[in-house]
Amino acid sequence: MAGHSHWANIQRTKGAADFKRGKLFSKLSREIAMAARLGGGNPEFNPRLRAAIDAARSQSMPNDNIDRAVKKGSGELEGASLEEMTYEGYGAGGVAFLVECMSDNRNRTSADVRAAFAKYEGHLAGAGSVSWMFHKKAVFTFASDRVSEEQLMEASLDAGAEDIRSQGGLLVIIAPFDRFDAVSTAIKKAGLVPDSAKPTFIPTNTSTVTTAESARLILDLYEALEDHDDVQNVHANFDIPDDILAALK
Repeated sequence: MAGHSHWANIQRTKGAADFKRGKLFSKLSREIAMAARLGGGNPEFNPRLRAAIDAARSQSMPNDNIDRAVKKGSGELEGASLEEMTYEGYGAGGVAFLVECMSDNRNRTSADVRAAFAKYEGHLAGAGSVSWMFHKKAVFTFASDRVSEEQLMEASLDAGAEDIRSQGGLLVIIAPFDRFDAVSTAIKKAGLVPDSAKPTFIPTNTSTVTTAESARLILDLYEALEDHDDVQNVHANFDIPDDILAALK
C-alpha cells in the first residue's frame, strides 16, 4: 500500500505510550462509564457500551475494572460527574487534529489543550474547522506476525468490513462504525483476538510532513495530548515519510 498511515507512524514512534497501563485503563474506564450513563448499563441494549467493553478487553483490562466502571456510569457506585467535549485544531505544517476529551472541569481542559497546541506551534480552531476531514469508523488492529491478511478477510468481509490494510507491521480492519458489533463478533467466532478494537476517526486525506522539525513538533503535540488525563482520543491526518521518521530516532 502506498504511503504511510497515521497508525504506522504512531506505532513506530509512540508505542511505549501503550504500556502506560494505569493511564490507559483510566481512559477506558471513563468511556465505559460515560456509555453506561448515556445508554444504560446493559451492553446488550447499548451499542456504545458494547464497543467500549470490547476496546477494554482488547487491552486486557480486568473484568473487575470493567464492572466497576459500568456501575459508576449507571449510578450503582459513586463516580465523578464528567462531560464530553471535542476540540479541533492545527499542528505544525497545517496538520489537522481532532481531540476527544472527558472532564469534570471544562475550563481547565480547554486551557490545557490550548496550551499544548501553542507549545508545539499549533493552534485551536472553531467547531467544524477540521471535523469534516474525518469519518468515524470501527478499527481493529492485529500484529501481522500472528495473523494473515487472508484470515482477516475471511473472517470480516461478510460482516461488513470495508478494507484491510497492511501498515507498519500491523494489519488493520476498517469497517463502518455501525458494523462494529458485527465485525467484532465475526472476528471472535474465527478465534482471532485484535491488539486493539475501537471506534476511530479516520482522515479522508492525509497531510504529508516534509521536514524533521515539523515531524517532531507534530509527534510531540500528539504525545502531549494523549498523555493528558482529560484526553480520551487524539486523531490527526499527518503522514510522515520513512526517511523523516528515521531521522527522528
